[in-house]
Amino acid sequence: MAWKFKIATLALAASASFGALAQEVTLRLHQFLPPQATIPAKAIAPWIKKIETESNGRIKIQMFSAMQLGGTPPQLFDQARDGVADITWTVLGYTPGRFMKTEVFELPFITGLSSEKSSRALFEYVQKNAMDEYKDVQLLTVHTHGPGLFHTKQPVTGLESLRGMKIRGGTRIVNNMLTKLGATPVGMPVPAVTEALSKGVLDGTTIPWEVGPSLKVQELVKHHTTFAGGNGLYVTTFALSMNKNAYNKLPADLKKVIDNNSGIETAAFFGKAMDEGDKVGRDLATKAGNKITELELAEVQRWRRTASTVESDWIKEVGAKGIDGARLVSEARALMSKYEK
Repeated sequence: MAWKFKIATLALAASASFGALAQEVTLRLHQFLPPQATIPAKAIAPWIKKIETESNGRIKIQMFSAMQLGGTPPQLFDQARDGVADITWTVLGYTPGRFMKTEVFELPFITGLSSEKSSRALFEYVQKNAMDEYKDVQLLTVHTHGPGLFHTKQPVTGLESLRGMKIRGGTRIVNNMLTKLGATPVGMPVPAVTEALSKGVLDGTTIPWEVGPSLKVQELVKHHTTFAGGNGLYVTTFALSMNKNAYNKLPADLKKVIDNNSGIETAAFFGKAMDEGDKVGRDLATKAGNKITELELAEVQRWRRTASTVESDWIKEVGAKGIDGARLVSEARALMSKYEK
């Protein structure tokens, strides 16, 4: 009888072990854009498919778009922290002053690189300098969008023409920059831009090309202003974050699937989707017959000089919190140069 008991015990243990190995999990991913927008459609959706395939279907991820799970875009990072959602994707600048080391990448004219390259630079920068800002979540990746520019109802042909215009800025750094440049900044999450432009609340907006199609910006404005010499007005930073408990509860092999789809290559993948979206957005503006103005280098230098106080303001502000802002700016620029090659 003893041997039968042992066999039964071993069988039960084997069954339990197999059950653990075969564990299936469904994760909820929450983000703020409509599902047809660039990142949800061209980055998050294929990222989900890759994870589901590599886990042999044992990880399933449901994407909830346009804040379907409730709350507002600025609350998304905390929704990942608190477990309202298992994974969230959001703009870090929607919570002003919270990711102060990371926001160095949002300073004016700090990069004109493609999103793929600047996203690699941002990920490496965060790993070296800012992981404490993400201690409450399992950070999957961070990335930027492509170079930001102006989309306006009236042409912006120089600093003087911008003055007094009501322009949407997505982060506090961009809003400070707009103030220095003479515009009237209006802060709002990007989904609100369409209605604000159509109702005259805004005279224009700062966004990269890729955002335009999902917001119908090329139909609501007729002018777009870019900068010569590989200069981008600004970039915005994003994070893909996971609830720590949701991650820690995964068996080791499923954690490995998540890990394999995190990090610098995932940052580059999201960035590449942004770059492809920029091409689509610019093409649509051209087909709509809109005017695209590229400011000449001499004018760009005027803009850079005028906006340079945004950087000094930021260095002073973070210095009061014990952060060496000048070192972080230098580090960010060095990484941009590294990935420019």
